Amino acid sequence: MSKIRILVTDDHALIRAGLRLLLSSQADMEVVAECGNHGDVLVSLASVPGGVDIVTLDLGMPGGRPAATIQGILRAYPQTGIVVLTMHDDPTHSRLAFAAGARGYVVKSAADRDLLEAIRIVSRGGSYPGGTGDAGGDQPRPASKPSAAAGGPLDTLSEREREVLVLVAEGHTSQQIADRLFLSVKTIESYRARLMAKLGLKSRAELTKLAFDTGLIGHL
Repeated sequence: MSKIRILVTDDHALIRAGLRLLLSSQADMEVVAECGNHGDVLVSLASVPGGVDIVTLDLGMPGGRPAATIQGILRAYPQTGIVVLTMHDDPTHSRLAFAAGARGYVVKSAADRDLLEAIRIVSRGGSYPGGTGDAGGDQPRPASKPSAAAGGPLDTLSEREREVLVLVAEGHTSQQIADRLFLSVKTIESYRARLMAKLGLKSRAELTKLAFDTGLIGHL
């Protein structure tokens, strides 16, 4: 029986070592590579002779946005299954991951129980919700790019406003967005208020839904 070939990613070497130990103890699994940075994922995949069946993807790694990493993997290696491994037991994060193209979502606190099952299910072409209360059932497909047709809901937004919208939809706090964009929290709150007014929305949930519906998530 051929083994499931796995690329393990996490920005903490100790966690990668633990995952390697856990996965390598399974008769049907083999860890063939590891990395600790979003920017290194495609390089690591390209370096493995024979390819990789599953990537366990840490959302919190530095070096890029998770949605962009997921979509980059699937563009280059469409047959590779992606199982997100994260500290976020949060429906918003799971929806974002599945919308980008992941097929599994496992919370780190339950990894020893759920990760093995998720890898096996995803390697067979299935999906594994795991860790959130509403991630099950039919998951959203990876979104297409926003329409360029005039009159779309995003046409009135500046590039900076789009960037803030994506970060809000991905679940970042105002402080985290401010730190990333080198702006003040007050400025980020002003951007959020301006977005609400321009788009006629009233909550973060509505902003997130718009980002999904227009395909903005993962494309900036």
